[in-house]
Amino acid sequence: MLDTLECGIALVGSEVKSLRDGKVSLAEAYGRVKDSEVWLIGCDIAEYNEANRFNHVPRRPRKLLMHRREIKRFALRAYQQGLTLVPLRMYFKRGRAKVLMGICRGRQRHDKREAMKSAEARRDIARQMYKR
Repeated sequence: MLDTLECGIALVGSEVKSLRDGKVSLAEAYGRVKDSEVWLIGCDIAEYNEANRFNHVPRRPRKLLMHRREIKRFALRAYQQGLTLVPLRMYFKRGRAKVLMGICRGRQRHDKREAMKSAEARRDIARQMYKR
């Protein structure tokens, strides 16, 4: 994690209600700069049961609300240096939906191998503890 920024997000009514219920997944989401705007891609906000035919598309791209200077400083820096915009948290602040975005650098190959080894070791320990 190199830097973070809080930004707004453009949502429709049924998305806000579903978000208040906590039915959101940021697991596969990322930010993308397109035509000097920042978009949140891959965020899954589940459909709201009470909205019937006025419901939203769960995985549609959503526009992030940022000032031009923030886009230049934050998002274009990520684009030029080969970094990734990652949503860290989604929450409400004074009644408005906010997303905490971070600029992250991906893992190197040797870091990935190290992480896989430690995860495998943790699984082995958990298996042994379960057997006893």
